[in-house]
Amino acid sequence: MSFSNDVREEIARSITDRDRQFACLYGVLLYCRTFTEKQIVLQSESPVFARLMPTLFHSVFRTVLQPDVRTVARGGAQSMVSFTITEPRQIAKICETYHIHPEKREIRLSNLVNNSLSAFLAGVFFGCGSVMDPNKEYHLEFNTPSELLCTDLQKLLGSIGVSGGRILRKQMYVLYIKDSEHIEDTLTYMGAQQCTIELMNIKIRKDMRNKANRVRNCDEANINKVVSAAMRQTEDIRWIVKCGQMDTLSPELRELAELRLENPELSLKELGELLSVPIGRSGVNHRFQKIAAIAEELRSRAVHTK
Repeated sequence: MSFSNDVREEIARSITDRDRQFACLYGVLLYCRTFTEKQIVLQSESPVFARLMPTLFHSVFRTVLQPDVRTVARGGAQSMVSFTITEPRQIAKICETYHIHPEKREIRLSNLVNNSLSAFLAGVFFGCGSVMDPNKEYHLEFNTPSELLCTDLQKLLGSIGVSGGRILRKQMYVLYIKDSEHIEDTLTYMGAQQCTIELMNIKIRKDMRNKANRVRNCDEANINKVVSAAMRQTEDIRWIVKCGQMDTLSPELRELAELRLENPELSLKELGELLSVPIGRSGVNHRFQKIAAIAEELRSRAVHTK
């Protein structure tokens, strides 16, 4: 089962009394793709939607209004459930009940009473919303059928502190939210508190994995850095040996050079602890810089001699 369907399951359970059912059906109807004076079509692949719609229509319109219900196979296990209303008197009844003008649909807050705004937003989500699996991506969107409805919805979400972007996609005005905290706020407001907790847990697990990866990458980088430095230092010392100049090194440089040849895998700090008079990492690094300068000078002499 998808995360988006989990959200629908949870918010459907929160649509309990008639005021919330009235507001939820308003959201579904107002934001459905097809709403004209001749036809209203509500469609979804969600089984929750298929179960909820008859309940909402019965609660609001009793037996006065009965949509035509059809199920169309989409391939595999998926199917599209469609609730269609074509009877002019039934469409007129819906428009009268919710004060909807098909040619200019807009949110009328007067339809929402007794703190049912959250149920209305849940209905909008049922009608045109979806949310990505947060394991893959943080993304919630509403595919609204008009610019006016998109603007109204953006203002509504803004009233609860949620902001998002807008794009035009296939003649639909898409309002999308990518900020995980704003998605959490939206899910919680619609009544999907458990799904919000799941999203937060996923964020925590992702953060822990990312931190572990950063530590591992940092460790690997440090190891590579130590190995690379040790190889350069060893090459310099071997060149000095080849040139027969080891005895010309000062006692502290010679001791360090011999330790490096004997312990190519050790870090600067570890080498410093093995010296007869232990010194810190920066002191060891400073001595290796002197050794590198001597080796470079010997290389330069060799080139000029040739």
